[in-house]
Amino acid sequence: VVLVASNAHVSTSQHLVELDEYSWSQLLEGEWMVEFFAPWCPACKALGPIWKEFSAWSKDLGVRVAHVDVTANPGLSGRFMVTALPTIYHVKDGVFRQYRGSRDKESFINFVEEKRWQSIEPVSSWKAPQSIQMSLVAQFFKLSMAVRALHTTLVDYYGIPYWGSYLLFAVGTIIVGALLGLLIVFIIDAVFPPKLPPYKPVKKSSESDNEQEEEGEGNESEGSNKSDDDVILDDTEQQQGDNAELRKRKVEQQ
Repeated sequence: VVLVASNAHVSTSQHLVELDEYSWSQLLEGEWMVEFFAPWCPACKALGPIWKEFSAWSKDLGVRVAHVDVTANPGLSGRFMVTALPTIYHVKDGVFRQYRGSRDKESFINFVEEKRWQSIEPVSSWKAPQSIQMSLVAQFFKLSMAVRALHTTLVDYYGIPYWGSYLLFAVGTIIVGALLGLLIVFIIDAVFPPKLPPYKPVKKSSESDNEQEEEGEGNESEGSNKSDDDVILDDTEQQQGDNAELRKRKVEQQ
């Protein structure tokens, strides 16, 4: 009995395909049923044996059965927008549909055999895992998990307090942002260099020269008039002084 049970376990495990961030693109060809799970998830643990039994029917149904560990592949959880565990998708030639039925072997078999997936609306093109935007989301998920792992290492291994780790991440974010900003500016200047306006020499016209000469002559004439007035004022002052002396002499003679 033990030998039969072990042989059954080996046969089911051989039919179950394990996908990761490097092999997930196999889903784009053929028909698949894929489960996203986590080892710590109780519902995933309950579904695990059922999913393996269902994978043993893959050849009879003409469908391939796979599973993905989201803890080991965080980028795929972002790419497929996995918000609950376990999450099951049916894939047909790159068209994705989320399975929301009962989680037992008979329901899975009937879903594929009777083609019930045709009544489910497929995932929209802008949320498709192979789209560019979802590829960017996958990279952000991978980056967030890398930052989380680094934070755990700093706190647990190096003994840095939580606030110290957060401070390091804040400073690092500012530095990286400044460097990226400078890099973008340099790239823009290199691709689209600023164009200076063409130099045009300014030529003075003869009319402006004549106007300047007339202004100069006018200033000279005003200066000469002012000097004449000063001379006249000086003469009048001398005459007044002479008259005053004559008056004094007459008074003395009297």
